[in-house]
Amino acid sequence: QVQLVESGGGSVQAGGSLRLSCAASRYTYSSACVAWFRQVPGKEREGVARIDSDGITSYADSVKGRFTISQDNAKRTLYLQMNSLKPEDTAMYYCAARWNVRSCYLTVTYFALWGQGTQVTVSS
Repeated sequence: QVQLVESGGGSVQAGGSLRLSCAASRYTYSSACVAWFRQVPGKEREGVARIDSDGITSYADSVKGRFTISQDNAKRTLYLQMNSLKPEDTAMYYCAARWNVRSCYLTVTYFALWGQGTQVTVSS
């Protein structure tokens, strides 16, 4: 059974940066659709960014130009570089993965495998 483990969350002031990591216990992400989501208590989980097996990325409008998703297959690790952070970016961030698929969608229902989450708090 593959496990995903996030790290890198924390507290930062507005305008600051954080880099989240998501390590897979088995398999590289080279043949996977992988993504980052976030959730605030009382609200639905929302997609932040995804990268497909061809390296093509897609972002939510709210983070375009500020966040960058990338992966290091040698390390079996997915990253989310977050710059120019805003208080509204405060949330629990989750990574998700799905292997051996041709399509890649930034929707919650597309993924069955999730990490445990890492908290990001941005203060004004």
